Amino acid sequence: MVALALAFILPPLWRQPPVADDDAGQRNLTIARQRLNELNEQLQAGALTQADYDSQRGELELALSDDLAADKPPSAKPAGRWLAYGLVLVIPLVSAGLYARLGSFQAVEPTPEMLGVQPSAPSLADIEKMVGKLAARMQANPDDAEGWLMLGKSYKYLQQFPKAAEAFQQAYRLLGDQPEVMLLYADALAYANDEQLVGKPAALIAKVLALQPDNISALWLSGRAKAQAGDTAAAARLWRKLAGLLPPGSPEQQEVQDMLAQIESSPNAARPSSGAQTGQTASITVQVSLAPELQKKAQPSASVFIYAQALSGSKMPLAIVRKTVADLPLTVTLSDAQAMMPSLKLSDFAAVKLLARVTQSGAAIAQAGDLVGSIESIAVGDHTHPTLLINGVVK
Repeated sequence: MVALALAFILPPLWRQPPVADDDAGQRNLTIARQRLNELNEQLQAGALTQADYDSQRGELELALSDDLAADKPPSAKPAGRWLAYGLVLVIPLVSAGLYARLGSFQAVEPTPEMLGVQPSAPSLADIEKMVGKLAARMQANPDDAEGWLMLGKSYKYLQQFPKAAEAFQQAYRLLGDQPEVMLLYADALAYANDEQLVGKPAALIAKVLALQPDNISALWLSGRAKAQAGDTAAAARLWRKLAGLLPPGSPEQQEVQDMLAQIESSPNAARPSSGAQTGQTASITVQVSLAPELQKKAQPSASVFIYAQALSGSKMPLAIVRKTVADLPLTVTLSDAQAMMPSLKLSDFAAVKLLARVTQSGAAIAQAGDLVGSIESIAVGDHTHPTLLINGVVK
């Protein structure tokens, strides 16, 4: 664009100024000669006296001198070329300076973000490689608390919960009783122990509640720990407080209220329906797979929750298993061993609903964009190994 601008500006300045046309001077000389001849003829014919002749000839010479001076072309000046030299330097420099200040050199080779194209997500192998480098760096710098937190969150994302717990333990050693660190540590310990919160996780959560009595995550986890320990009264107290802190009408509040309703009616709710396997360890084995048309929508590291629910009443899982998309297809067995509360398990029901949900966030509550599949009703103790196909999307 600078070259195009110079192409328009420079040629007129570079050309020499045109020499003025001298036709007007020649015409004035011709007219003067004709007038002089007329004066000579009039003198010879006696029409003019010598004095009149001399006077008119002097006037003619003076007028011719003035005309010739007026028609003389001005001398050429080199100002045009000097201006051209200046513009050749100034225009590129000013343009480059303005572009450096206001423009973007990256636009010459635009990034996917500049073009509005979503960059491809890193593969699981790429993520594992980056996490491996971070782990090596932490071994060389074991007093970097923030680094241990990042490593723990990375291992949790990769579903490597024992390693996540070890990383959070190092962060806890360095940072002490910080609520966020203790909750991350307790959560990782629970996942590494089949989601059991009793023991060390429960002790960490209790410390958080002592520091922050209204911590929503701590109330939720502490309620689960009490329920797993069989102390449903304490779990109900914690979850009632939690329900009051959650936004009214939110899905989270509704879920907590359903769990409270189940606990508060547990003597009746836990009564087995006809055909339930009272006093026995019930189980259901199911094959889980992801529909081919949805495989591109799920990252290999995304969590897959496979769980059973009562056909009516509370939506709290009776048994739950957590896997990743990379594990699919797979065969899993749901049993009383995966119950979230001892008072609410598979063997209390004759038939249940089976669900599988893929979530990138790992959230316990279904969110828009999650992939889901279900079997609406299946008898507890069914040994046919039915197929649970994940073929829907949460709206």
